[in-house]
Amino acid sequence: MEDGLKIRMYSVTLDCREPRELAKFYAALLHWEIVPIPDEEYVVIAPPGAGLGSYPGITFQRNSAYVPPVWPEKPEKQQQMAHLDFAVNDVKSAVRYAVECGAAVAKEQFSDDWTVMTDPAGHPFCLCDGKHVFDSPDFALR
Repeated sequence: MEDGLKIRMYSVTLDCREPRELAKFYAALLHWEIVPIPDEEYVVIAPPGAGLGSYPGITFQRNSAYVPPVWPEKPEKQQQMAHLDFAVNDVKSAVRYAVECGAAVAKEQFSDDWTVMTDPAGHPFCLCDGKHVFDSPDFALR
């Protein structure tokens, strides 16, 4: 790496048609906050009390041509490029809560250790049995 060059994980960005609405969903799901920035094309959420750049956050970017991916993938259909995994201490309770926030349970599931969900814009995400993650002294985002 070049001397003086700094590279840090800043955020994961999800394209969507309505960034503020999708940010509200994830802020409710994670008990995070919307970080005030003066741009309606982008909305950022982060853990409570974290300022812009304090932690990696999730950014929502307006894309008026956004098409939700199909999950599981199917030939000739819009493919997902990435998905988010969330560690939870109780998968069943987390699924109920995510649905209350506006998520949907994917019709096809492939494991008892995680549940695939879709957010209100159609992005897949997983609620994963993460008891081992919460017990780790290295788990940073609480």
